[in-house]
Amino acid sequence: MKCNVCGTMNHSFFSGAVLEKYNINYYYCQNCGFIQTEYPHWLEEAYSKPINVSDTGYLVRNLSNVKYLTVFLYMLFGTNGVFLDYAGGYGVFVRLMRDIGFDFTWYDKYTKNLFASGFEWDEKSKVDAITIFETFEHFVEPMTEIQSLLQTSNIVVFSTELYPEPVPRPEDWWYYGLEHGQHISFYSKKTLKYIANKFDVYYYKIGSLHIFSRKKIPNYILLTTKLSKFGVDRLLSKKLTSKTWADYQYISKKVEQN
Repeated sequence: MKCNVCGTMNHSFFSGAVLEKYNINYYYCQNCGFIQTEYPHWLEEAYSKPINVSDTGYLVRNLSNVKYLTVFLYMLFGTNGVFLDYAGGYGVFVRLMRDIGFDFTWYDKYTKNLFASGFEWDEKSKVDAITIFETFEHFVEPMTEIQSLLQTSNIVVFSTELYPEPVPRPEDWWYYGLEHGQHISFYSKKTLKYIANKFDVYYYKIGSLHIFSRKKIPNYILLTTKLSKFGVDRLLSKKLTSKTWADYQYISKKVEQN
């Protein structure tokens, strides 16, 4: 099977039982380190619920990402900038970032926007940075998806779990997600560096977050972002004006006009 990242032909590396019914093959690419399943014919069944029930870390992850992104985006853009949370789920992250004071919009073609309704991305405008969490592992064609993201913004901040070394078997790594069947693409640091080189962008890693950027990011911004765990985000958030009340007024007026 041809690697969906670099195009190298690979043989089946191991197999696993997805959704407790489909015995599917996994392919490991020695050239770029990418792991992929065979063509995922089971996805319609896997996505009967857009967010799988086993994702118990959904809210904790969002709160952690808010801390890192508050520091990172403020250090880069100050009080300016327009941002997009791509594959934004129910809109939790967008609402939290707007509450702090960042001009975030939402986009997700599979999930209903519950918490950030009224602040959807228009799908035409470019943005200063894109966030996209726990989505790369869902990509059927990762290079096509990443190219599209980089055409929309020069900075893409994303999360996906990198597999440990040596390459784990299905029973040895929870992130394969056999029980829900939604994870079909898996990356190593080698893979992400390969992708960055292919698109001529810089690659950075901060905690659980990864960054593709067309411009070099100063080291002091990367180092300061890492300090979010010590409360730097709370200090910087005081320099921003929350959009909670302004958003309420905007939505109320919009409802009245309709």
